[in-house]
Amino acid sequence: MSSVEEFRTEVRGWLRANLTGEFASLRGRGGPGREHEAFAERLAWERHMAAAGWTCVGWPKEYGGRGATLEQQVAFHEEYALADAPARVNHIGEQLLGPTLIAFGTPEQRDRFLPRIVAVEELWCQGYSEPDAGSDLANVRTRAELDGEEWAVTGQKIWTSLAHESHWCFVVARTETGSTRHQGLSCLLVPLDQPGVQVRPITQLTGTCEFNEVFFDSARTPAANIVGRPGEGWKVAMATLGFERGVSTLGQQVGFRRELEAVIELAKRNGAADSPLIRDRIARAWIGLEIIRGNALRMLDGVAAGAPGPEASIGKIFWATWHRELGELAMDVCGADGMLAAGEPYDLDDFQRLFLFSRSDTIYAGSNEIQRNIIAERVLGLPKEVRP
Repeated sequence: MSSVEEFRTEVRGWLRANLTGEFASLRGRGGPGREHEAFAERLAWERHMAAAGWTCVGWPKEYGGRGATLEQQVAFHEEYALADAPARVNHIGEQLLGPTLIAFGTPEQRDRFLPRIVAVEELWCQGYSEPDAGSDLANVRTRAELDGEEWAVTGQKIWTSLAHESHWCFVVARTETGSTRHQGLSCLLVPLDQPGVQVRPITQLTGTCEFNEVFFDSARTPAANIVGRPGEGWKVAMATLGFERGVSTLGQQVGFRRELEAVIELAKRNGAADSPLIRDRIARAWIGLEIIRGNALRMLDGVAAGAPGPEASIGKIFWATWHRELGELAMDVCGADGMLAAGEPYDLDDFQRLFLFSRSDTIYAGSNEIQRNIIAERVLGLPKEVRP
């Protein structure tokens, strides 16, 4: 048995033995549009994982991880999804900030923050998007000024996932007066529990509040809490976004497959599968899912070489559009019943939640339009889009 197969067997065995007792009811809880579900219980589950050494498995051992190979990390995420284990609460700290600090952080920053991420003691959110700087991140206007031994941060972030549950936020802010676009930005680590920070949840189509507005009014953070040098924020931010397109995408696809199988089962039960058009769309959805997996494996070749290639943008467009269309297919399979909530005030079933939440897939993490521009300009070398 290869080391990857042995690792996969170990993961599968641990999950089978531990998703029991007080944690048995957490199977399938959380996830897109359902982040509010059993949050405290999922946090306890993740700390249970940490105590057994199953968080941050891909991090080097010197920083508290297992030093798992890329193939082993893929196996972990696939087995976690196959076990229908609950959605992770520490994804942003583990998958985004942690690798960023390992790559760009100072020894003091690593010593301070990484052990608490591994132990799931401090939760993080990502302070990138703003009302006028969503997919066009270079338009950031939040500013930070060095005031003695502290940064003073003023501005607004939006679509900040899980800010209402987080202790810290890594913030892209403009630290050089008069700078524009990609220049003069810095990445700062800012505590949220202070008078200068206000978090306001945003109600989504699903009726839940997974993301938030965050207002900074001279919020303070020590001068040492800058990742990289002043003005290197764009470089750091792009590296973080590269980590976001990592190995967990293959686990995500296990969830996609489970959703597709549920749609197929419903179509068989209610007779929708008798329609040749529905059968054709189901077949196309199955083919699309195989394409998503194939592209993800291509992308991981780039990750193994040091950085994701154009497959990251290609894959984001494809899976986001596919998932949105799966939600539309689910509603058509449901028929008229899909227009009725199961109960008051807004009790959605899984198919309705899939349809509503997947509308956001083509917008967040770089909209389809932005991804197409990236592919056109940076991959194909076409002329840049005319800007006012």
